[in-house]
Order: sequence, then structure tokens, then C-alpha cells
Amino acid sequence: MPPTTIILIRHGETAWNAERRLQGHIDIALNDEGLRQAAATAGALASERIDVIVSSDLQRAAATADAVARTRAMPVQRDPLLRERCFGGFEGLLYSEIEQRFPVEFAAWQAREIDAPMPSGARVAETFRQFYQRAVAAIVHWGDAHPGQTLALVAHGGVLECAYRAALGLSLETPRDFPVLNASINRFRVDGGKLSLVGWGEVGHLQAKVLDELS
Repeated sequence: MPPTTIILIRHGETAWNAERRLQGHIDIALNDEGLRQAAATAGALASERIDVIVSSDLQRAAATADAVARTRAMPVQRDPLLRERCFGGFEGLLYSEIEQRFPVEFAAWQAREIDAPMPSGARVAETFRQFYQRAVAAIVHWGDAHPGQTLALVAHGGVLECAYRAALGLSLETPRDFPVLNASINRFRVDGGKLSLVGWGEVGHLQAKVLDELS
């Protein structure tokens, strides 16, 4: 079975990204900068082969995927398994508020205790291990279902982190020492049910275009 090319894209910026408020499964829209980033990402990929476009069903990812799809009149499939991690009672709070309200759970989260529970809120939280298994399985599933094709998958920062760790065989307990940027383009292959990394963190398309006219 030929390998599948995966273009994994993080959604554009939201107001909550900008203020460091944890989103998780809360369905937050792109802000104006995020819409600009989505359009720039679509432009950067306009000349590339893409056979299938899939996004998380949360609107910040879906709107980013829709921008990519509009440049080529393609449909977008939605997959809730590509959602961000569910953070339970942490969702909707600033990082500083989480530390204040849930000091024990916050400390475990920051210490990367991958099986540590988080308090439930409107939804039951996932441990990092549960989230990792869900996210990686979803990416590999899409890859295995489309051998030899190129897929654009639009998801979330946590999903990108999981893919990176899976591709490089990184322990889940190690600190995240690599960037996971809004509207970044990241490239993987799926071959025989395994992820490999091809390119990471492309963001040159997000730079504002410089005009050379003096007027």
C-alpha cells in the first residue's frame, strides 16, 4: 500500500488563544487575525495537490479548513476525533485562574503526569494518554483509508503535538520543547499504520506581504 501524505494544519488564532484562555472542546470562532491566517494558509497551499480535506468539527478548525477548500471548490469532511483535548473543568479559564482554583491538578498538568485526572466541568476531561491515543489513531485512520493520496487535516495544537510525538517516538512525559503555531503547515507520512515527520512548523506564509511602492 503506498504511503499517504498528511498536511496537518493548526487552526488560525482565536481571541482565547491571544489571551491564554483554555478552549478545549468549547467552540470558539476565529478572530480577525485568525481569519487572515486561514486565508494566507489557503493561499500557500493553493498550488499543492490535495485529494481530501478533513477538519475537527469545532468551528475554529472548520473555518480554517473551509478557507483551504474554497480555493479549490472541494468539500470538507468533519471528524470530532480530531478535536482538541477535553480539559473538563479547566476549560474557559485563564491559565492563571486554573492555577489558583485547582492548584494540585494544575501542578500535575504542568509536571506532565500523563494519567493524572482533571476536574470535570460541562464535560469529563481526558488524560493526556487518552487524548494522545485518540488523536494519533484518528490521523492514522485517515491516512490508511486513503493510500497514495494527499490529505489536508485541520486540527488543534494538542493534536499537532501528539502527531509530532508519535512520529518521532517521543515520550509523552517529556516537556514540549517544539513550537506548535497557529495556522502552521506541518507535513507527515502515514505508511503501514505509522506516522513519520517530513516537515514542521511552516509559517512563512503568515508574514504580512511587504509592498515595494513608496506611496
